[in-house]
Amino acid sequence: MANKSFVIKNSDVLVGSSLLKRKDDNSNRIQYMLKNIESNKAFDFYQKKFFKKSKVNLLKKIKKDYIEYRENWINQPSKIIKQKISTDTYKDKKISPLCLDIETAAICDLACPFCFREFTATPDKIIDEKICYDLIDQAVALKIPSIKFNWRGEPLLHPKLPELISYAKKRGILETIINTNATQLKGKLAEKLILSGLDFINYSFDGGTKETYEKMRPGRFKKNSFEDTYSNIKKFKLLKDKMNSKLPYTKIQMILMKETFNEKKQFFNNFEKYVDDVSLSQYTERGAKIEDLDENSLSQYYHELSINKLPLGTAYLRDAFGKIKLATGRKPCEQPFQRLLVTYEGRVAMCCYDWGATYPVGYTNKKAFDNLKDYKNIIESAAKNKKGFELLKAVKMPKKLNNLTRSTNTLSEIWHGEEINKVREKHLINKGEEINICKNCSFKDVYNWTK
Repeated sequence: MANKSFVIKNSDVLVGSSLLKRKDDNSNRIQYMLKNIESNKAFDFYQKKFFKKSKVNLLKKIKKDYIEYRENWINQPSKIIKQKISTDTYKDKKISPLCLDIETAAICDLACPFCFREFTATPDKIIDEKICYDLIDQAVALKIPSIKFNWRGEPLLHPKLPELISYAKKRGILETIINTNATQLKGKLAEKLILSGLDFINYSFDGGTKETYEKMRPGRFKKNSFEDTYSNIKKFKLLKDKMNSKLPYTKIQMILMKETFNEKKQFFNNFEKYVDDVSLSQYTERGAKIEDLDENSLSQYYHELSINKLPLGTAYLRDAFGKIKLATGRKPCEQPFQRLLVTYEGRVAMCCYDWGATYPVGYTNKKAFDNLKDYKNIIESAAKNKKGFELLKAVKMPKKLNNLTRSTNTLSEIWHGEEINKVREKHLINKGEEINICKNCSFKDVYNWTK
């Protein structure tokens, strides 16, 4: 059963007569995973590796490892930044990535108007399974506790996704994750995902009504139906129950925008019986041009400039409630100290906001050196208004923001490598804006905002 509350990230919201506050919207998930740790298929790996331990001690061991992983997710970046831990000491201190995001599919079957895909060419490709298996092996060697099997695209479009997840669990990966639009979550695929050992599935579903959902999440190649996707999510819950499976933990998220803001109650009512967690994520927009603001927002903007004594042109953020906040300065980004992301062709990024991997910190495959063809195909198809590209008219080629040496390396070499360390060193002294990709970052967590 779902949480009996709304969750608003980084904010408070008045719902009915209660002001709901949550500092960590993952707390329910963590408790659920610990309670059902024996259902985690990494437990089979632990039994083989630590066969001399009793079952009780094995459960304690895997729980301890899971708690450490989740605590490190929060504390590792902040500790490094606060203590200004030198990048040269990471090997000795055993500081590793906490998650590897593998782009199993760059292709997506939707054309959401708020997605980066609308503006940055993203190839309609999937990862070669041999490359993916190798990345999983490298993650194990680097002792990365979690793998998310997607980045820019829809992971359910990779036909071997369940097998890839299953392999990761057999190698002892503690938590396997996917974010999905759920349009393909049906039939044998749904059953295979449950059997694979997938631990966490995060549904993206914007809208509490048919009209809003189909407006915010239009199909690329065929009409996307509210009823069909809703049915997929509902049936997945029923299938889990039928199979007596505690995992994967399921969460559904709606971004609060002007189109969805008044549909919170419908959204919650639609899904509370069919997922473990219903979440509302606050949408924020950091505008580049003052003229983009409406009259009321412009008035707020000038008022904030005045009372905070900030110069005209200061970056602004407009939250889901229509309130304007102004950037008063930068702060270090945590992602380069926390994770690595690999595109389907082997280009490694250190931040999920670098959508086009325009500032790669390494390559795991030669194809990633000069892979222009896959990207140009998207540009050309959009220009010709081909089927599935009608909504991508504004798409452009991703820029190249650094001159990385053309060589392939392991994930370990990249994590401890010169390119990512240049980024980290700037962020450690709070000068991240001196890095090309970080200069105009739209990630709100790297700014200090007026209250």
